[in-house]
Amino acid sequence: MKGAKLPAKTNVARLLDRARVPYELIPYEVDENDLAATHVASQLSEDIRRVFKTLVLHGEKAGYFVCVVPGDAEVDLKKAAKAAGAKKAELIPMKELLPLTGYIRGGCCPIGMKKPFPTFFHSTALDYDYIYVSAGQRGLQLKINPRQLIDYVKASVAPIIVTADE
Repeated sequence: MKGAKLPAKTNVARLLDRARVPYELIPYEVDENDLAATHVASQLSEDIRRVFKTLVLHGEKAGYFVCVVPGDAEVDLKKAAKAAGAKKAELIPMKELLPLTGYIRGGCCPIGMKKPFPTFFHSTALDYDYIYVSAGQRGLQLKINPRQLIDYVKASVAPIIVTADE
């Protein structure tokens, strides 16, 4: 991608094009030693609360599901399980991410996984006219209207993060 003017289209971008959902592909410098959303936000010069990370969980009886939360937040496993209709849930082991979703850590996107999973966005996504999520590979973010993204992936909105007042 070095020297390229426009980032190459990812599968995520092709799916959004087909559905006529507007977005922008925003490249950033990858640091293999720091895949955190805080690094992405600083590279984009954006508020960390607009940079969302995509996490895959497994719930007892509910199976696999996806949580999309602000980059500086931690998913609340009890709240996430409740949203998914499970008694309890846990993050999947990292080694299961690629075979299950088709994505690697730092490049996981709620769009275009190998199969669709129930998806839950933290409610603060709706506070913004645009948010960022991975575009399906490290080094590329998707800048998109959160309502259009939530509609496209048929997601629900729920209070699924750890909050300071608990």
